[in-house]
Amino acid sequence: MTDDTARAAEILKEHRESIDRLDAILVYTLGERFKHTQAVGRLKAAHDLPASDPAREERQIARLEDLATEADLDPEFAKAFLNFIIQEVIRHHKKHQE
Repeated sequence: MTDDTARAAEILKEHRESIDRLDAILVYTLGERFKHTQAVGRLKAAHDLPASDPAREERQIARLEDLATEADLDPEFAKAFLNFIIQEVIRHHKKHQE
């Protein structure tokens, strides 16, 4: 193995370790987010509030698109990701209402 190849392998290892740490952060952050959305779902169900709030969802999507742009992340990807999360949250809220 050449010195360049060995150095490339070390850099690759460092990137992968960072990716693994970030994946863990994402999973734990989503877990924490869903704890809060579950509480919101229970509150909505207890007070006969609708499972979804389209105006808030629009604001959240716009906010996330702005954050994505600031973070140099494709805003369309961020929007699709948040839409996926919102649909899952609404599904959970509807379960609480049943």
